[in-house]
Amino acid sequence: MLGWALAFLVIALIAGVLGFTGLAGTAAGIAKILFFVFLVIFIISLFVGRRRPTV
Repeated sequence: MLGWALAFLVIALIAGVLGFTGLAGTAAGIAKILFFVFLVIFIISLFVGRRRPTV
């Protein structure tokens, strides 16, 4: 998921440099959404993965 966010960020940067502002804004928005989804899933996996073994 983080890889997709970085890919859309690169697309947004390239589109911005080339002057495609609409495409750059859309790609940046998608990158932002994917990054926050990645953060939420990462934090959830940290808490779920820290279960203590029952003895």
